[in-house]
Amino acid sequence: MSAEKLSFEDFEPGRRFPLGPKLVSAGEIIEFASEFDPQPMHLDEAAGRASLLGGLAASGWHTSAMLMRMMADSYILNALCEGAPGIDLMEWRKPVLAGDTLQGHSTVLEARPMRSRPGIGIAKFRHEVENQRGELVCLSENSVMIRMRPAPGISMSPEITA
Repeated sequence: MSAEKLSFEDFEPGRRFPLGPKLVSAGEIIEFASEFDPQPMHLDEAAGRASLLGGLAASGWHTSAMLMRMMADSYILNALCEGAPGIDLMEWRKPVLAGDTLQGHSTVLEARPMRSRPGIGIAKFRHEVENQRGELVCLSENSVMIRMRPAPGISMSPEITA
């Protein structure tokens, strides 16, 4: 990560950020499912093969969590992000199976200053994640609140930089 974090002004519409690659292991699928989504197709290879998913498959919620981690590693942890107001779209298009490698990109769709919070902008992203066969497994859209650069000559207060 660079010393200077990305600010709202760095998130112009059309800018793309790479996601992944992320190898998905059977162990992590089972671990996530055991705690958060204990359905048989997420816990047992045979049950997964017998299901319409075709193998030990990550929960859609696990796929979303892996997307979040890839976003964090790609740009969120290196930006002045202030969280997100929600998710507009989350589609799990194909099963994510043990042994799959995920990768993709996040694209800035639009960016605008927030009227209700001076000094903060909101950038809307579209996230596309594919498996190693180039199949779209996850499609998502959401907005992220990001601090703007301070005006020249104005230092950021500690509560803003913390």
